[in-house]
Amino acid sequence: MEAEDQQQWKRTFFSELPKVELHAHLNGSISCNTMKKLIAKKPDLKIHDQMTVIDKGKKRTLEECFQMFQIIHQLTTSPEDILMVTKDVIKEFADDGVKYLELRSTPRGDSATGMTKKTYVESVLEGIKQSKQENLDIDVRYLISIDRRGGPSVAKETVKLAEEFFLSTKDTVIGLDLSGDPTAGQAEDFLEPLLEAKKAGLKLALHLSEIPNLKKETQVLLDLLPDRIGHGTFLNSSEGGSLDLVDFVRKHQIPLELCLTSNIKSRTVPSYDQHHFGFWYSIAHPSVICTDDKGVFATHLSQEYQLAAENFNLTPSQVWDLSYESINYIFASDSTRSELKRKWNHLKPKVSCNEVNYF
Repeated sequence: MEAEDQQQWKRTFFSELPKVELHAHLNGSISCNTMKKLIAKKPDLKIHDQMTVIDKGKKRTLEECFQMFQIIHQLTTSPEDILMVTKDVIKEFADDGVKYLELRSTPRGDSATGMTKKTYVESVLEGIKQSKQENLDIDVRYLISIDRRGGPSVAKETVKLAEEFFLSTKDTVIGLDLSGDPTAGQAEDFLEPLLEAKKAGLKLALHLSEIPNLKKETQVLLDLLPDRIGHGTFLNSSEGGSLDLVDFVRKHQIPLELCLTSNIKSRTVPSYDQHHFGFWYSIAHPSVICTDDKGVFATHLSQEYQLAAENFNLTPSQVWDLSYESINYIFASDSTRSELKRKWNHLKPKVSCNEVNYF
């Protein structure tokens, strides 16, 4: 196959591949186009779009990545901002062939605009509702995030808010995410609110083992038996991971949300071919390819699948199976799962899964 034809085949295959996105932070997923619209509304901030994205070939420390979020948050301060961002992000995921999306975001208030944490959540939900009314071919749910930097008292407030919307929305607010700077606070600080959320029926997606040498903290969070793990970068590493942790995750079959470019650009993994996806995939552990922050890390889900395929020698059929099996790990109902599987099976003839190793 000619090199140019091969590249075109790849682009078509990965874009037409139906996909599930389970780890997408709303503010980190804002594209350059949307960022320009936000910047134009707030010229006094003197923010330019290169301050909110890590372009190809560039890297930042994890700390610098979190500083970028502080800049982005200055641009999303009103319910109108959150509504626009939500709709744009959903449309971009839909355009990339994502059929089911779980967005996650920490509710924020802003005294200058009058936005409260409640109106923040309502704006995200309105964005989901309007996207549905526009007949986009994507099913969207919302995980409300606890930011570790807020501490336990804010975490408790966030859980109360999540419980309220869990009961009042029709299977839209379905879970809780623990995220933010992994060096902030102690895992024990969040046990009470997380247990409360679990008791209320909310699913738990917990960022853990993102940085090295946190074995004790990782075990504390794993003991909650989360429904999914965000990153788990050092679970199987000699730097703070262990066979015990790996065995625990395997025994309980806790799926991992794996974000290749995010880990490379934030310098927690040295190269794509050394990404821990390879380890978990080799032992057939439930794993889902995700973007994390498609805006900040200048990526999209089709690209993440292509990177996994090229670096770990996956055949088209293996890529298809990876996408199909990710449906098993969504937080929505069994009926939604069944519906998505029907959609995948309907689309399969359209996406050639020739066994020739094109990657």
